[in-house]
Amino acid sequence: MECCKHPAAAGSRAKGRKRANHKLPTWMLFLATCAAGIGGTFQYGYNVSVINAPTEHIHKFLNDTWWERYQAALSPGMLTLLWSTVASIFSLGGLFGAHLGGRLAIWLGRKGGLLMNNFIAVLAALLMGISSPTGLYELLIAGRFLIGVNTGIGLCLQPLYIGEAAPKHLRGAMTMGSSIFLTGGILTGQIIGLRELLGEDKYWPFLLSSCCFPAFFQLLTLPWFPESPRYLFIDRGDEMKCLQALKCFHGPHQYQMEMEDIQQERAALGGEKPKKPWELFTDRSVRWQLITVILMPMGQQLSGINAIYFYASYIFTEAGIPAAKIPYVTLGTGVCECLTALTCGLLIESVGRRRLILGGYSLMTVWCVVLTCSLTYQANTWAPYLSMASIFAFILSFGLGPGGVTNILTAELFTQSSRPAAYMIAGSMSWLSFFTIGMLFPFIV
Repeated sequence: MECCKHPAAAGSRAKGRKRANHKLPTWMLFLATCAAGIGGTFQYGYNVSVINAPTEHIHKFLNDTWWERYQAALSPGMLTLLWSTVASIFSLGGLFGAHLGGRLAIWLGRKGGLLMNNFIAVLAALLMGISSPTGLYELLIAGRFLIGVNTGIGLCLQPLYIGEAAPKHLRGAMTMGSSIFLTGGILTGQIIGLRELLGEDKYWPFLLSSCCFPAFFQLLTLPWFPESPRYLFIDRGDEMKCLQALKCFHGPHQYQMEMEDIQQERAALGGEKPKKPWELFTDRSVRWQLITVILMPMGQQLSGINAIYFYASYIFTEAGIPAAKIPYVTLGTGVCECLTALTCGLLIESVGRRRLILGGYSLMTVWCVVLTCSLTYQANTWAPYLSMASIFAFILSFGLGPGGVTNILTAELFTQSSRPAAYMIAGSMSWLSFFTIGMLFPFIV
């Protein structure tokens, strides 16, 4: 009887696994992904794009504040310095947040860290909102730094939480939620910054402080969902809460396989404590994983995607689009990223990570060459339109491969004890590359 029992159980388990491959286990997992995303990577995308619309208004605020304070005109050089500080302090805050995120993941848990992070966003929104009425541009700089800290923590904790809550066979597709919410944040920031909404001069403090609304949304929704099951069992040793979380995320009939996987990982770790970032550099067993999560975020930031966004307005102007209409055309770039993030989420499990990354970078290379040629021969009537097409094709290629896949690799390549430290390292490299591009690109141009 014992021999006959095993094949049937194995067959039943295989059928269950096959059914699970075609659909999400529960709606609770989908809703938890949304609750984590709106206060996580959505904030990053939103705060990267929302600063572009009020650029001229902030310049005027800096000039007026300087005159009221010193009764002297602000020199162009000092204006550039102050504006560069407002813009680039965001990436320094993100670098600090990336280091803090790994510690919060261990100290407060994945969900607890996300919830605490929202209070930083609310404080940042308050400082940016009152900077104009008080005439203190220092508050604007401090608010941009704090919202950078918030996004740095969110970029670390959100994929960690979703990746550990999702079933193993859907982990890649579910972690793609990070990229989907990031691109959704970029598009939302572009829309809110339109002149018809909050793009007017008098509304720019409200525009920058609107980052508090995603924070409030997450504070209201995320507490209804359980903590990461892997964190509860492996890090906290709470098997009862782990089982409750698995039943909530995976359903009462499909959680057993995931529980077995968690138990095997805990047994393999043998009670190993969470590692520090510097310990990964001395661990030869994770050398290639570490090289991967260092190079991939660097490649993502240094690929030129931010430079493409920088050139977009110039190329749209050369193509004959009126200046008043360019913000609406720019929305097309945000729509492109959203569509490719969704497409990548559908393809990632069937096509694989490696093909999407290599294919995306190969296509980006082709479109960079085409864009360079079209910019070189800009005098021809056809060149500006080819430049426009190249921009959209480049963004589509980025979103389909590197933009979507890079963020999920850290969760998949490392075990529970190494994962928070790996996210700290990957986040640090990403933010350092982002800051480098922001500082050097104007000189390269």
